[in-house]
Amino acid sequence: MGVLGTDVMIAQTIQLALAPVFVLVAIGGIMNILSMRLGRVVDRSRELQELHGETSGSEHDKVVREIRSLDLRIVIIGRAMRLLVMASLSIGVTVVLLFLEEFAHVGLNPVAAGTFILAIGLFMWSLVQFLRETREATAALRIPEMYLERERDL
Repeated sequence: MGVLGTDVMIAQTIQLALAPVFVLVAIGGIMNILSMRLGRVVDRSRELQELHGETSGSEHDKVVREIRSLDLRIVIIGRAMRLLVMASLSIGVTVVLLFLEEFAHVGLNPVAAGTFILAIGLFMWSLVQFLRETREATAALRIPEMYLERERDL
């Protein structure tokens, strides 16, 4: 095969590898969002840990409830991040397999398809975790009814 044929093969393989790479871009964006959320959760948990010893009664209970919620959010974010990293690694394997298939002429397309399906599955699972974390955050941030004064017509 001539140089021109090899160039065409490389170009086609790069085109085929672009779809997985776009998934990597999406994964990176979500990882960035999760990292920012984790930083905010950790900062808030540190504030509450300082208040923990300084409170008592119902105020202390409120602090403990919020600390528990933040702890759960940390766990969920960590799980989502691990899933995204595993999805990214699976995408990388997919791209490597596509190039090996093209240049080594080994029947790896079914394996590449499998690793790509795995990556999408892990990505979707991480999105479910992200949804869980945002729901937990929303529930924790709800304004108590007593402050809403719903009995008043405003």
